[in-house]
Amino acid sequence: MAIKFLHSFVAAVLSTITVLVNAQTSAPLQFAGVNIAGFDFGCGTDGTCSASGAVPPIFQLSGIDGAGQMQHFFDDGYNVFRLPVGWQYLTNDQMTGVLDETQFANYNTLVSDCLSTGAYCLIDIHNYARYNGQVIGQGGPSNEVFAELWSNIASYWKNETKVIFGVMNEPHDIPNISAWAESVQVCAPCPQSAVTAIREAGASTQMILLPGTDYASAKTFVSSGSADALGEVKNPDGTFTNLIMDVHKYLDYDGSGTNAECVTNGIDDTWTPLATWLRANGRQALNSETGGGNVESCINYLSQAISYQASQSDVILGYIGWAAGSFATNYVLSQVPSYSGTSWNDTLLVSMAMSPRTNKFVVTAA
Repeated sequence: MAIKFLHSFVAAVLSTITVLVNAQTSAPLQFAGVNIAGFDFGCGTDGTCSASGAVPPIFQLSGIDGAGQMQHFFDDGYNVFRLPVGWQYLTNDQMTGVLDETQFANYNTLVSDCLSTGAYCLIDIHNYARYNGQVIGQGGPSNEVFAELWSNIASYWKNETKVIFGVMNEPHDIPNISAWAESVQVCAPCPQSAVTAIREAGASTQMILLPGTDYASAKTFVSSGSADALGEVKNPDGTFTNLIMDVHKYLDYDGSGTNAECVTNGIDDTWTPLATWLRANGRQALNSETGGGNVESCINYLSQAISYQASQSDVILGYIGWAAGSFATNYVLSQVPSYSGTSWNDTLLVSMAMSPRTNKFVVTAA
């Protein structure tokens, strides 16, 4: 059994080496990062969250050293961290766009820790286009309330050029995709939309990520109608500048990101058609969630997927792994580094496939 495992491990190493050789013909990706989760804990996929369920990855609040994790990852060549947070956390369980001063200050500690590394910091409202089960602008919170939330968030970081605004995590089962695009922004301009609210708050140049339905699926981004609907979203000045498509892709058998084993690299059915649409329409996308178990199959397939993304770096900006932060190290998709003595030690998937220092696919990696 030990010999058989060694043979499999060597095969995985050789596969990764092949990918690294291929990197010589690929342009570098702009971004590689990790989700630093915890402020989103307590949120379900129906947008029901409890502020008390959060486990902030802030040492003073939970004993979780999110700042140390981010500095470690940054030193390994990562240059963006996605910082998920529940809407309810920011407003202290009130359906409003008004931020709770104490709760927001806690979250801002994490953002400040992120900015202090020199990395980009992605603000992610982790509510699945819902608040307590009701879809934004379609029976749930009004577009006005959603816009107010984003106006208040963007006002705080309007001068931070390395803050990225992620409009919403993983919308799904959206009754009307065109109505969702109106919540994001599809008129010129829409005073009651997230994009317009962000821009008019003074955040005029930062990236804004636009997610489609089906849990922001990269695979169905075009077929679901998300591409056509969100392709019409514009800045108040009528341009598409720094409006980036937000897509997710997991490589397990059902694409859910709940299984340790990976079964595909997603190139033929996901990344090739997506890259074709992006290029034809002059748009770009960021893969803001991807990952897998710390197993051989995921090392192989994620290495292949990242290599392909690098070959399409004119339209695919990069990837962000799920997840580190407050997760336990035995979480099935854990990318939480362990601390021993005076150093951090990466998970197998990070060290063998996702770290920019390993794969050499990211512009900032040494």
